[in-house]
Amino acid sequence: MASATLSATLRHDTGKGVARKLRQNGEIPGVIYGHGREPQSLTVNAREFERLISRVAAGSTVIELDLGGTTARSLIREIQRHPFKKLIMHVDFQEVVAGEMITLKCPIVYVGVPYGVRTEGGVLDQIMHEITIMAIPSQIPDHINVDIADLHVGKSIHVSDLTLPEGITVVDDASATVCIIQASKAGTTETTEATAEPEVIRAKKLADD
Repeated sequence: MASATLSATLRHDTGKGVARKLRQNGEIPGVIYGHGREPQSLTVNAREFERLISRVAAGSTVIELDLGGTTARSLIREIQRHPFKKLIMHVDFQEVVAGEMITLKCPIVYVGVPYGVRTEGGVLDQIMHEITIMAIPSQIPDHINVDIADLHVGKSIHVSDLTLPEGITVVDDASATVCIIQASKAGTTETTEATAEPEVIRAKKLADD
């Protein structure tokens, strides 16, 4: 289980005007909820938060929120960004409790170079970059490894094929495709052209006879 710490400040003022002023002062408005807790508004320092999410998997890292004397273990549930500015508008935290099952998205890490890529000229199509799992906080994995070294062209890996750590349950459809080795389009074009060329030559010979 990956974890990190972050300082936050509880706040009572709410509204668009308040949120706008907070952002202008280098703060990000947010909220924490979950486990019977009434939603509480808070703020986090924008630089500290951006530094944090640049080095951890935001959705699967337990964040120890320091709320000025009390600590809340939480997961980042949503990061709202400005549609075109490099600006975080709002962040949602969900409090987690030891032993309580939670649902979250966990990153996928592809391991190895597929046989179909290194030998058969195929292309790896990474359809899924994360999967949805259920786990207790102490068993949340940093990521799920997917071994693709033996994958040939035309072959795929599905959610049901994944090897998962003990105590982890996958929520996603077991038949969903995680990745597939596609035939190279360039290779297909070359093959088609090579096949078509003899036909043109034969047609020309028949015309000359």
